[in-house]
Amino acid sequence: MNWLTRFLTSSIGQKLIMSLTGLFLILFLIVHMTGNLQLLSRDGGESFNIYAAFMSHNPIIKVISIGLYAFIILHTIQGLLLWVRNRQSKGPQYKANNSGKSNWPSKNMAILGVLIFAFLMIHMGDFWVKMRFLDVLPMVTYPGHLEPVQDIYTRVHIAFQEPWIVIAYIVGVIALAIHLIHGFQSSFQTLGINHKKYTPVIKVLGWIYTIVICGGFLAMPLYHYLVP
Repeated sequence: MNWLTRFLTSSIGQKLIMSLTGLFLILFLIVHMTGNLQLLSRDGGESFNIYAAFMSHNPIIKVISIGLYAFIILHTIQGLLLWVRNRQSKGPQYKANNSGKSNWPSKNMAILGVLIFAFLMIHMGDFWVKMRFLDVLPMVTYPGHLEPVQDIYTRVHIAFQEPWIVIAYIVGVIALAIHLIHGFQSSFQTLGINHKKYTPVIKVLGWIYTIVICGGFLAMPLYHYLVP
């Protein structure tokens, strides 16, 4: 097992872990955004509350959630470790020597990652922690759905009336967008999918993915803040 440990702690191994965890998180964002788009439904929160209840009580989702949290932490730690290793390997002239060799997102992935991680902490602290451990949310029952569910929709709507929360989301999503534009292509490149025929296609797909995902996430707080 020593070879595996050496490989996973090597630069190539760390990049591989970053790539695989990044691709997992890219897939997760699709599912998360699709489900949360029900916050835009004008049905008084019925669709979102039923969806949230399903996600909260499904044992398979609970197991996946544990893996998700682990992957987020692992992806963040590996990103910072790679950033530190690159800085050390380049020496004190790292910044000056790389000023024209790569674009801004690729040179600042660590900063963007820290911003996104801080955004996630705000998100989980304001919603997940409060809803699970601090707030007592009212229960509502909908026609055709026998079991009462928590009215999470109203809690989210109230939160998005706070300008600082909306601004934090906008900043977080912008950081995520910049991170994804570089990270989407980089994940495939690390896995060896780097060809003059396929790379331009991957770049375009990365831009489309980023616009759709981040546009969807931006729509949620802006909708609840601006629409009565």
